Amino acid sequence: MTQQSENTLKVAHQAFEHFQHGLATGQWNHFLDMLTEDFSFWFPIGKYHGLHQGKEKAREFFQYIAESLRGELILEHVTSNETTVVFEFRDEGTLFGELYKNRVAVSFDVRGDKICGYREYFGSDGKSN
Repeated sequence: MTQQSENTLKVAHQAFEHFQHGLATGQWNHFLDMLTEDFSFWFPIGKYHGLHQGKEKAREFFQYIAESLRGELILEHVTSNETTVVFEFRDEGTLFGELYKNRVAVSFDVRGDKICGYREYFGSDGKSN
């Protein structure tokens, strides 16, 4: 593993810990602090479907997540290269007050000690009522 790959993995793991905390508590400030100003993100559905640019747009998105979602996650796989790390996990919680189960893959693009890109992909494990 190259030094760049090791740094990418280290930064992404730190960001993922903050991501996990945000998902569980609705507190996203530490995660947001790790984003570059030109951060971009892609989300697969809903109000934020598609590609978005800028840290302020990300702040809006994660505020929306804080208002609508609470969950705990179980990390299953991590895959990385020199610039990107993909985390695959299962999560369970509430979405707009309804119970849910989900399988998710998120990728973090790393530049230096910051996250410059995020993409999310998911599929349902089925709702629980």
